[in-house]
Amino acid sequence: MPVMKNVELVKKANIYFDGNVTSRSFVDENGVKKSLGVMMPGEYTFNTEDAEHMEIISGRVEVLIACGDSNWETIEAGDYFEVPANCSFDIKVLEVTDYCCTFIQ
Repeated sequence: MPVMKNVELVKKANIYFDGNVTSRSFVDENGVKKSLGVMMPGEYTFNTEDAEHMEIISGRVEVLIACGDSNWETIEAGDYFEVPANCSFDIKVLEVTDYCCTFIQ
């Protein structure tokens, strides 16, 4: 299991969609802002400010990115998807999903 050392953690949780999506934000030792979280099964829409690299650690989702020419794509454990800045994406969480989001500046 990968371990992240020397991080700056924000204790307050990010809670979305009545608690069905939660995460904790942190800054890694290289100064990169990230969040680790869990999504419960359901359908959600998120907006981005910064570009995002979303790694699916466990679980399975379907994603539709609103910017550009996109189709629904299935993402499983070990895979990732990226969303441009100032965009939105729809996500169908098919099973409980653990994720890591890296914010790209």
